[in-house]
Amino acid sequence: MNSYLNTVGRIFDIQRFSVHDGPGVRTIVFLKGCVLRCKWCCNPESQNYKIENLISNGKTKTVGKDVTVAEVLAEVERDRVYYRRSGGGLTLSGGESFCQPEFATALLKGAKAKGITTAIETTSCAPIETILKALPFIDHYLMDIKHINPEKHKRFCGKDNYMILENARIIAEKAKDMVIRVPVIPTFNDTPEEIGEIARFAANLPNVKRIHLLPYHRLGKDKYDGLGREYGMGDLPTPDNEKMQILKRVAESFGLECVIGG
Repeated sequence: MNSYLNTVGRIFDIQRFSVHDGPGVRTIVFLKGCVLRCKWCCNPESQNYKIENLISNGKTKTVGKDVTVAEVLAEVERDRVYYRRSGGGLTLSGGESFCQPEFATALLKGAKAKGITTAIETTSCAPIETILKALPFIDHYLMDIKHINPEKHKRFCGKDNYMILENARIIAEKAKDMVIRVPVIPTFNDTPEEIGEIARFAANLPNVKRIHLLPYHRLGKDKYDGLGREYGMGDLPTPDNEKMQILKRVAESFGLECVIGG
């Protein structure tokens, strides 16, 4: 009996048929809890581990529920035929999955045991020992690096980036496949100089060849209103295509394959 299948965790959504969060068609499981508080976060309901109420279109929605690994995998397996045809599988997201390390690792292990490929979207702001326990069960490691400057990172994300950058160096040596992802945020990191610093760092990581630039959007703003919270980025515009192409060329100048979007 695989007792890890009874491990309980807290999620707030399962999204099927995604094509932007790892290769192929994927099912994304969103876990509750995060140690960062990024001002632009499009999933503010993910930040707190506690179960919350969110008001949407005048209706109150409960955000968060406790489930077992076996229950989640039963949902993930519904689309096995699409994974097989497209090279897709399970992606863990959040929040920060490593805030629930036992549950996240058990989910990844269970998926691999069933022959389903795995990916994780992560800030990697967690003890490296926690990450290394899960790493053997992760096929595609999608790591956010938001800024190189620790003070600016702390001002916009709530914590500095020392652990994140150090973890990136270690993970890059051991991951099967690692992609650096950068949310491009006006007033935070949308200059060629700042993207260049991140690209230089990524290019110097062992075995990392790809970087994704993810344009800022305000699609999560209504969620802040529904949670009774203030949206920290105000009314900033989405970077236009011309700007994104400039930043793409900057990243490519460091020898990286660069994609706009996930």
